[in-house]
Amino acid sequence: MTELAEHGGRASLNDYLAAERTLLAWIRTGLALMGFGFVVARFGLFLRQLEAAQPALPVRSYGESLWFGTALIAAGIVLSLASGWHHARLVARLNRGLADRPHTAGLAVAISLFLAAAGLAMACYLISVRGSGP
Repeated sequence: MTELAEHGGRASLNDYLAAERTLLAWIRTGLALMGFGFVVARFGLFLRQLEAAQPALPVRSYGESLWFGTALIAAGIVLSLASGWHHARLVARLNRGLADRPHTAGLAVAISLFLAAAGLAMACYLISVRGSGP
């Protein structure tokens, strides 16, 4: 975004394209989170089907996978909304000819920490499900 000063305060096409590429990358990440959340939410259904195929296994509850999956889907929705909001603000600033301020990595760090916590929780859940077998 340093080209703004070189063009007399106007944003170049490269600035807009860079902003759009960033938006698309965040949208891909949000969609991946939502897709992974759906798979995790349906994991409990898969385990129940396995138990139905083997009647000797005790019946257990797998409701936690629904909550983990729903949390990942919600994170994907929040990420998509936040990235769209950020992109709209950035394009508005570029249209006004304002050089964008340096970005913070707050959103990326927050999503990374959330995913690390969700992954740890899912790993603990899978270990507890595996350990409670016959």
